[in-house]
Amino acid sequence: MATEASASSSADIQTDRLRNLLRDLVNIYSPSGKEEEILEYTHDYLRKHGLTVTRQVVDENSYNLLVLPPEKEKVALFFVGHLDTVTAYDLDDYGFREEREEIFGLGTADMKAGCAAMVEAFTVLAERGGNLPPAGLALVIDEEEDNSGAKTLLEEYRFPWAVIGEPTALAPCLGHYAYLEMLLRTQGRRAHSAVPEVGRNAIENMLRLLLIFTERITMREDGLVYNISDMTGFPGGFVVPDICEAWLDLHLPPSVKIDNLKKELGQLMTEAKNNIPALDASLEFVSTYPGYQIVPEEVLVTKLLNAYRELSLPWEPQDFRSHSDGNILRSAGVHPIILGPGRLEAAHTPEESVLFSQVVQAARIYLQLALSF
Repeated sequence: MATEASASSSADIQTDRLRNLLRDLVNIYSPSGKEEEILEYTHDYLRKHGLTVTRQVVDENSYNLLVLPPEKEKVALFFVGHLDTVTAYDLDDYGFREEREEIFGLGTADMKAGCAAMVEAFTVLAERGGNLPPAGLALVIDEEEDNSGAKTLLEEYRFPWAVIGEPTALAPCLGHYAYLEMLLRTQGRRAHSAVPEVGRNAIENMLRLLLIFTERITMREDGLVYNISDMTGFPGGFVVPDICEAWLDLHLPPSVKIDNLKKELGQLMTEAKNNIPALDASLEFVSTYPGYQIVPEEVLVTKLLNAYRELSLPWEPQDFRSHSDGNILRSAGVHPIILGPGRLEAAHTPEESVLFSQVVQAARIYLQLALSF
């Protein structure tokens, strides 16, 4: 008969428990700014499974959840996941649904599956007994809006490495795209909608301006991608609008110099003003987060590679194309690897989903990596 010590040391990922946890997380609606219910649930779940949980206050209504090793000041590695999601495409149909081995629902890929896998890994660590390795778990808030959870984490803790469970289909992303948020504004002359010829429509000028910018960006061959996230004319109603604003998200490969791009876009605005008659327009860079590339010789990369070999998983490093808490952590000197279940292209869509087999494998990777420390 196995002793209690040997039984605890052989504890491993429990797939049914992991599936049930993921189901509960997905069924709790938690868009950015409304994470209270999922925080309370996850806090109680962690405590129930023998883990000491710290509430790190972010603002008066919200907090991060932290699981820390005994020597809190010596955390070598944080596993970071965000519990918030984008708003639901359909409030009547956002919850957990399973078809064969694929799980559907808001936040399954981005990134409640990654969070569930991290929680399961730490649950197994608690079951094995003894002190936790020098690794912490940080379940943060507000990633989909202002990254306030990650910023608060960095105010109190300094640590060299992180693994962030964003959807990468389990490909380790050692590189991370830069992110540039850009605001274009055009001004015209207001007039009655029935006599538009006496006014100057700011939206029409914006459309001309956007065509110039998007054509130039599309011509690039360095992998830069863009998205027009919003465009609004002011005022609304039965008038010719005299103001229009358009917001663009630009994602740059790590090799692209973000300052050079800003200079190029500024020059492009000057050209546009010369080519579009009476164009009154401005350009503002609202948010800037540089990309990064982690060299393969880093300790965390070596340990992760060994974990992949032990689990017989293919080692195919990639670059993460989206903005994430990784940009925030890297700016503070952390070396974050992006690694989680699910596909980025499924995130933020009505049919968001994740393969449960990837969730299980992610939990095993996180567990192996934590034990390696």
